[in-house]
Amino acid sequence: MVADAYDFWLFDLDGTLVDADWSYTREVFDRVGDRLGREFTDREAEIIWHGLGGARDPQLRAWDIDPDDFWPAFHAVEDPQARAEATYLHDDATDLLADLVDDRPVGVVTHCQQFLADPVIDHLDVRDWFDTVVCCTEELGWKPDPEPVHHTMKALGLDPNSDSQGVLAGDGSSDIGAAWNAGLDGIHVERHTPERRGRCVLADVRVETFEDLRNRRVATDGGFVVD
Repeated sequence: MVADAYDFWLFDLDGTLVDADWSYTREVFDRVGDRLGREFTDREAEIIWHGLGGARDPQLRAWDIDPDDFWPAFHAVEDPQARAEATYLHDDATDLLADLVDDRPVGVVTHCQQFLADPVIDHLDVRDWFDTVVCCTEELGWKPDPEPVHHTMKALGLDPNSDSQGVLAGDGSSDIGAAWNAGLDGIHVERHTPERRGRCVLADVRVETFEDLRNRRVATDGGFVVD
């Protein structure tokens, strides 16, 4: 059974378990562009929204955009309820979580800010799927920093220094980096194809959808066996 692969499971949120309709993303970047006096192409909006190029701040700087200007504008134009109503669950994530709920600790560690994450989770009626939801902050740190992962583990009642075998699943390189930096396995779900991302993301397990995990054998000592 998929759930048996690890003692506990952690997930990224946006792009991994849920995604927003493109029309909402496009509208957000149009409004951010109005505030910054700069238009964003569809490709640029996609890169920043999904983190396709890796860490977002270096990408913004490469476009001569100051992150200290961008992020306040970005958060100012977002409508939490509109975003929640535009957000949908990935079917494969729903199926995987059905295997995990009530079976072992499950947590979310996300870059999505609390004022946005809470309405999304409540609108989709999935709060009881998770034992904890941790939103990264400047104080807590940002993935691939391991501290948000350690904080999530502690919220689950787990000792980051214990021998428990856990995993963090996400759609970005920062998720896998955070997993490895925290001593966990990393599962990368590629929602965009390496060609569209412009790179491959290394991970302990790489899948196109979480349904692919059902085709992997579970090792006797945890994790998946790659045939």
